[in-house]
Amino acid sequence: MSANLKYLSLGILVFQTTSLVLTMRYSRTLKEEGPRYLSSTAVVVAELLKIMACILLVYKDSKCSLRALNRILHDEILNKPMETLKLAIPSGIYTLQNNLLYVALSNLDAATYQVTYQLKILTTALFSVSMLSKKLGVYQWLSLVILMTGVAFVQWPSDSQELDPKELSAGSQFVGLMAVLTACFSSGFAGVYFEKILKETKQSVWIRNIQLGFFGSIFGLMGVYIYDGELVSKNGFFQGYNRLTWIVVILQALGGLVIAAVIKYADNILKGFATSLSIILSTLISYFWLQDFVPTSVFFLGAILVITATFLYGYDPKPTGNPTKA
Repeated sequence: MSANLKYLSLGILVFQTTSLVLTMRYSRTLKEEGPRYLSSTAVVVAELLKIMACILLVYKDSKCSLRALNRILHDEILNKPMETLKLAIPSGIYTLQNNLLYVALSNLDAATYQVTYQLKILTTALFSVSMLSKKLGVYQWLSLVILMTGVAFVQWPSDSQELDPKELSAGSQFVGLMAVLTACFSSGFAGVYFEKILKETKQSVWIRNIQLGFFGSIFGLMGVYIYDGELVSKNGFFQGYNRLTWIVVILQALGGLVIAAVIKYADNILKGFATSLSIILSTLISYFWLQDFVPTSVFFLGAILVITATFLYGYDPKPTGNPTKA
């Protein structure tokens, strides 16, 4: 049963990540009159939706009893302040990570960003070994190397791609590189830290997500005030929101719940593999649907490597048992 839940949650994560990438890209490039929606506010709204969804799930687990729901929230959150405060650490790091990724994408081209950001899979593996005492076999370490090579091939720019007329300076490229590298380490640490909390406690994963979303909303609002305070005061918190924006926000909120399920039933490294697969699916859909990408032989080679690495990571060779003595 746990194996079925593991692969089901990974499959849903691939679908959610792919859909989010495509809709977010379209929403950020869609030309419309008026101001564009602020990504900082979208992050906050997604956190609030995630809290609401988790409360509904806790309500369902409480046999739809408001009295039981109130007792659980009171006992598990308000009466355990130290347990709740533990989630402030990953929440703060996740908020920092999101801001770093905006800095990275402002200073690096998309291909360089995508390839470099996949280092989070390797950092997650290293933090899993050091913090969770996780043992990785030879096949798993080999799969990590193959995965990194495959993703690099998938994101390798083709010769036919047009160069951006606006050249980035060496200084801005360095800032972008440092930002994405720091984000990789913060992503690996926060993910493994959250996994450690989930697996060391008897609290529901939904309770943990309510706590995580609470601190995430606070840190997110701080980011809105610092980075977009003037725009919000001028055009409002929900400036530029439309139907597509709400789809993106809902997919973001769903992503938090799916990732929590993946961490609960699988681990962060498998989550990284699912994300890598979603990159390939996003590229394929971009070619067949959006028609803004032409795959090359290098892309297909990378796709084969990533799929091979995915199966190789989950491969568990069965030791040959000793023959039964007569």
